Amino acid sequence: MNKGKISGYGLIGYPLSHSWSAKFFFEKFEREKSPDNYYQLFPLKDISGFSSFLVNHPELSGLNVTIPYKETIIPYLDELDQKAKEIGAVNTIRITRANGKIHAKGYNTDEDGFILSADFSSVFQAFILGTGGASRAVAYALRKIGIPVKLVSRNSRNTDTIGYPDFQSIQFGKHTLIVNTTPLGMYPDIHSCPQIPYEGLTPEDFLYDLVYNPQQTLFLKKGMEMGVKTQNGLRMLQIQAEKSYEIWNRDIS
Repeated sequence: MNKGKISGYGLIGYPLSHSWSAKFFFEKFEREKSPDNYYQLFPLKDISGFSSFLVNHPELSGLNVTIPYKETIIPYLDELDQKAKEIGAVNTIRITRANGKIHAKGYNTDEDGFILSADFSSVFQAFILGTGGASRAVAYALRKIGIPVKLVSRNSRNTDTIGYPDFQSIQFGKHTLIVNTTPLGMYPDIHSCPQIPYEGLTPEDFLYDLVYNPQQTLFLKKGMEMGVKTQNGLRMLQIQAEKSYEIWNRDIS
């Protein structure tokens, strides 16, 4: 860490009104007495201007990436960490500058954030709602610990993906995990939720929502009505943010 030198960090995505990342890092810097660090939200409407963005913000040492750029950011990076390559999505960028050149390397800490945020030992099968960058990280994490995964999408694309109409006939009650990786229910759209057969859920099942604002989404409320275990994405946010900060500040090997 560059003590005494301003280090800037931030979040890119669009929109960002839902994000608590700035609050998390503000409190972290206050707690750790790091007045030379700051974290800022950068709502970018067009990711094609990313290279110019880095030039125009010379104090930036690291970025987090959220919807809708976790996959589309990749062509604008100079290098990818192996895990980010395997997942096919990036949520963390380390920025280094030397001899007038900028080097941006992409990582994925969503996988660690998800798998360390809850106990999945009793899960028999998992369905992931959505097929974006966060979905890729969750699927990667669950498959790594041996849990069979199906993605649920508006369009069934391959053998690993089913459409929402097919999902209506799924038999639950087998310790099923359903993870919402879509923005449905996220502030300010708090009255929306994924259209799944909630009435088929049993107390053996587990609903996990990557959304954390609001802390109790309509998706989770409907699950609670059926007596299932529920969890929001706040713990995942905290873990992946800490992992990101480690990447931004570790020595280059």
